[in-house]
Amino acid sequence: MLADLEELVGCESFSADHAALARSAEVVGSLGTRLTGAEPDLIVLDGVSHLRWTFGAPRVLLLGHHDTVWPIGSLRTHPWSVTAGTARGPGVLDMKGGLVMLFHALASLPTLDGVCVLINGDEEIGSPTSRRLIEETARSCAATLVLEPAADDRGTLKTARKGASRYEVEIQGRAAHAGLEPHRGINASVEAAHQILALASINASAQAEAADSPLDATTVTPTLLSAGTSRNTVPARARVSVDVRTPTRAAQNRIDTLIRQLTPKTPGARLHITAGARRPPMEPSSSATLMALATEIAAELGQAPLHGQAVGGASDGNHTAATGCPTLDGLGAVGEGAHADNEYAVIDQLIPRTRLIAELIKRTTS
Repeated sequence: MLADLEELVGCESFSADHAALARSAEVVGSLGTRLTGAEPDLIVLDGVSHLRWTFGAPRVLLLGHHDTVWPIGSLRTHPWSVTAGTARGPGVLDMKGGLVMLFHALASLPTLDGVCVLINGDEEIGSPTSRRLIEETARSCAATLVLEPAADDRGTLKTARKGASRYEVEIQGRAAHAGLEPHRGINASVEAAHQILALASINASAQAEAADSPLDATTVTPTLLSAGTSRNTVPARARVSVDVRTPTRAAQNRIDTLIRQLTPKTPGARLHITAGARRPPMEPSSSATLMALATEIAAELGQAPLHGQAVGGASDGNHTAATGCPTLDGLGAVGEGAHADNEYAVIDQLIPRTRLIAELIKRTTS
């Protein structure tokens, strides 16, 4: 498993580099073929490479991605290494470790009938080309097991995920000379400040509603901010990017309405609000039955008791849950530091976790 993980980590697969994704798909495809005995379907959508294996009539979907957030060349600064019981390298935890575990779990089974494996190449950027493929596949299955990394270094599963929405609040003002006639301008920067405060107010109200359970709280966070063209010109344009995370579809819809109802505070300024929901919430009810099954299996295997928790980050499990397909996430590698310089996977958890996955597959396809 470590040799296979080293090979996957050694093939860089930055989401924005389609050529790198094509090379990665070839490496992942070869690994899957060696361990399952079957060639994958290579599905290229808008230049992005996805892989799918189907064995009989699908009953369980095993879902993962081979793209990473790490730009090409990251291996020079974050080389593959195995030290002190951990494996390190770009994407080792998120989620190349999960891919290795997935295929080794399949290799241990007496039959793969009823299994569908879908590994996409654009999860880290919101799955723009693969979302429809994921949803269509999930609708034909009775369960989805997501091989994203565990929620922490104790192996906690992800039983709920917040929905993710992105907005761009574009502000149109009017330029003027900042020294000679600023009164003739309409300052888009000032209006941007008003809108940021309005967004902060929406966030504060949402936080107050979930004061006893911050993990369940809706968050509305202004992120990127840009305005102006020169130091001596009243800004004619500004833009505020907004990240929204919501635990339920109802909350996602409510925040969408509030953001689209934002109004200008500066006389003459105009607002244009674009984008919206990118991933629906994965609510706890989606994972309850599968979590109970995983807990039972872990006990039978003599493993430590499993725990589950809601997390703020979204994954493709959000999409499968939204179709009505029961979904359990965070079954992949155990470690910490996804997307960060300290990313690592715990080596002695690879085999126990793979056994858990294998038994889950067996029970959900029988």
